[in-house]
Amino acid sequence: MSPFEFVTVLISIILGLGITQIMSGIADIIHQWDKVKLYWPHLLWIILVFILHVQEWWLTYELRSVEVWRLPFFLFEILYPISLFILARILFPFSGDETSNDLKVFYFRNFRKFFLMVMILSVLSGLENIFTHGLGPEGWMVNTGIFLLLLIVVKIKNTSERIHKLVAITLLIAMVTGIVLNVNEWLITA
Repeated sequence: MSPFEFVTVLISIILGLGITQIMSGIADIIHQWDKVKLYWPHLLWIILVFILHVQEWWLTYELRSVEVWRLPFFLFEILYPISLFILARILFPFSGDETSNDLKVFYFRNFRKFFLMVMILSVLSGLENIFTHGLGPEGWMVNTGIFLLLLIVVKIKNTSERIHKLVAITLLIAMVTGIVLNVNEWLITA
């Protein structure tokens, strides 16, 4: 077993747990379909977080060129998957929560937590882009923009539905655009 294979097992487990949280949450919504009031910006966040999990798993393959792994570097590398898992978990209400049937109420009670976790992810992603992948300004500019956008919404405690819908749509469009524009960079080769 190579060092890469060894360390990516734990990364994959953490990402798998996050995807399990998302799939379980979706299954719970489907199971209680007649009781749940959906809120589409919240559903967009679920899709965004799912894509982020898959994207992180995909990008983990780029670490195969790391020949020597040190524990501090590995601990840094698992911070992003751990944060993704936490985000996946807080996207769904606990069973028995009085807001669990109305996802709009749940969203507005918890959007600051969602946004804070995404802000943490933005910082971690920017740092990883700079220090692990050696990217220049392109490695942190988008992350900084996401961080500042969410910081503004959180800081002013904005509960305008229009703003939240715009943020969710903007982030989804940015993510899909980034994937499409860089389609030739999203390769796994031998």
